Amino acid sequence: MPEIRAFDKLDPLIHAPVRLAIVTVLAAVEEADFSYLKEATKTTDGNLSTHLTKLEQAGYVRITKSFLGKKPLTRCALTVAGRAAYHDYLQALKSYL
Repeated sequence: MPEIRAFDKLDPLIHAPVRLAIVTVLAAVEEADFSYLKEATKTTDGNLSTHLTKLEQAGYVRITKSFLGKKPLTRCALTVAGRAAYHDYLQALKSYL
């Protein structure tokens, strides 16, 4: 019988599909605006906002809000802790393969 391993090394906050997509996109760039993330992750405004809030509360994502003229602009970036958590997540995932 094959060995059964616990997947306790995988950060459950990042492991959720939408949050994993968000973190993966943000890991590839310095920052991204909300519209870009919405398109890249194929989510709705509300769904993306909810997942970004969870990542922000964990200290993984920094969200800044400003205006471009009269248009609101929301920018998101991984924090140092977020990049470290993503790196650890990928290392843990590789250990299971």
